This record gives sequence, structure tokens and C-alpha cells, in this order.
Amino acid sequence: MIRVLVVDDDLLAAEAHSAYVGRVDGFEVVAVAHSAGAAHAALTTVHPGGIDLVLLDLTLPDGHGLELARRLRAERVGVDIMAITAVRDLEAVQTAVSVGVTQYLIKPFGFPALRERLEQYRAFRDGLAGADAATSQGEVDALLAHLRPAHAAPLPKGLTATTLDAVSQSLRQAAEPRSASETAASLQLSRVTARRYLEHLAEIGLARRSQRYGTPGRPEVAYAWSGAAVGR
Repeated sequence: MIRVLVVDDDLLAAEAHSAYVGRVDGFEVVAVAHSAGAAHAALTTVHPGGIDLVLLDLTLPDGHGLELARRLRAERVGVDIMAITAVRDLEAVQTAVSVGVTQYLIKPFGFPALRERLEQYRAFRDGLAGADAATSQGEVDALLAHLRPAHAAPLPKGLTATTLDAVSQSLRQAAEPRSASETAASLQLSRVTARRYLEHLAEIGLARRSQRYGTPGRPEVAYAWSGAAVGR
């Protein structure tokens, strides 16, 4: 279970974000803070070592959220940070990257947007847990790709972000690798269309291909979200 601290000075926003987190499998909110001071205390005194991820608002009544992030890094507090904010200027984004913020989500947003970021983060952690101490460039690229939306880069002609999200979600939830035919059947797509999206996910490092045999003598390609084991 991934343990989350929600930090927002807006009580309604904090409540809504906590409810969103509670709807995503594998996550639980262990604390809510409405100021930088309360957040720091939660991470260092109340729940030391007991929080994995902070959903951090940047505009807090007693200081900037990025100053809190900088302080946590200086104190070597081992926690990941996702900025949740209405601040959208480039300088804030650059500073967020410099202090180790892994993701940046701009308000206002709905549940699907936060769910996507949380699922990406979970896949990233799963990938880290399954990686060897020494890893290749390709494996590093695949791990970091988890933290980017599948549609962050311009899509190839004929692909849409909505369908790509649906195919990505289908792979994330699958217990076993899926073929293009199986994906097509579950999403009511044509096999050719499903295969195009699956191949795109494989090309950008978010899915892995494996060979398996269906009817006798006829191998087929199966795809798994890259946080899952292929060929089990």
C-alpha cells in the first residue's frame, strides 16, 4: 500500500483530493495537512518514514510548497512529491524539477487526471522494486517513462489520446499479457486499431512485447504494461 500525505490549505480541495486517492487501488491517505509546518511535522514527527508520496499544494499560508520540498531534500526526508497547484508559470515548474518533484498536476482537475498520475507513480515504484541494482539505459528510460502521460508527446497520425488512455488502462488492469485481439474485444475496437495503439505503447517504453502460442504453430504477440511481468 502506498501511503499518501495530502497538503492543501483549501479544506474542500484537501477533502476532494483525499477522496480521489481513496478511490485508486493500492493507495491510502494517512494524513492531511493545511500548512507547510503541519506537513513538515507529519513527515518528520507524526509519521516519520511512514509516508511514501506527498500531494503538495504550492501556495500555503505559511510558505511556498517548493520551499518545503527544498527543506525536505536538505533534511534527507525520503518521500516522493507530486505538485498539485494552480501555479502554472514556467519558473515554478523548473524549480519543482530542481527540488525533485516527480509530477506536476495543474488545478482544477478531475478524478481521471489524478488517477492517471497515481497509477503512473505506482507503476514506477513497481518497476523500481523489480529492477536489478545495475540496470541498462533502456531499463532506466522505461522506468522514467512511467512518470510521463502516455500521450505527453504528439501522437502518430490516426491515434487519439482518448483511445490511447483506454488501451493503457486496459493493460494496467490486466493480470496477464494481452494480445491485440483480446484488447480489441475488451474495448470494442478492431484488431488492427488495437494493435496500432499497443505498438505505440511498446515503442515509447510503456508496454513490453512477448511471444506466445495460440492455435498450434501460430505464435502471436502479447503486450503487458511495463510494470507487469511478461510471459508468466
